[in-house]
Amino acid sequence: MKKLLITLSLILGATPILAENIDITGTVQSRCTVNMDTPGAYGNPDAFTLTTASASSGVDPIVRFDVTLANAYHAQVSYPTAFTSSPSLSDTVSWVGTVAVAQMSSSDQSGYQAASTTSGSMRQYALAHAGTLWVKATSVATYGGGQAKAFPGGAYKAVVLASCVAQ
Repeated sequence: MKKLLITLSLILGATPILAENIDITGTVQSRCTVNMDTPGAYGNPDAFTLTTASASSGVDPIVRFDVTLANAYHAQVSYPTAFTSSPSLSDTVSWVGTVAVAQMSSSDQSGYQAASTTSGSMRQYALAHAGTLWVKATSVATYGGGQAKAFPGGAYKAVVLASCVAQ
């Protein structure tokens, strides 16, 4: 009997075990989208300043966040702190700017600005309600650090960073 059990265990141990890996896939659609509502433009009120202020012929960029799921995302918007393209600059550029709620689709969103947090040039909004939120960024670039210098002629470009971040 002992020999039979040993033989059976050897036979069963030598039998290949068939296994298969079966994938499970899925796609998640974000319930928060970022869109450019108004493209920004720099005005040049004097030789050493570029600004998005309308009084200086600039245009403040406006970003639109469309949210269909409440309490699932943060909106993050940063005003520029560098040019992405410009003529060669041999001196320091000083940057200041703001990020603020420009408009909202619901009065439920009225507390967003007061409840927002900042880190450097970035402001974060907890998107606690479904709807649309418009956020405006301002930007002022001054050339020459503490000593004003004229910007060289040419095309200048800076970027407002905007994103939806899942909580």
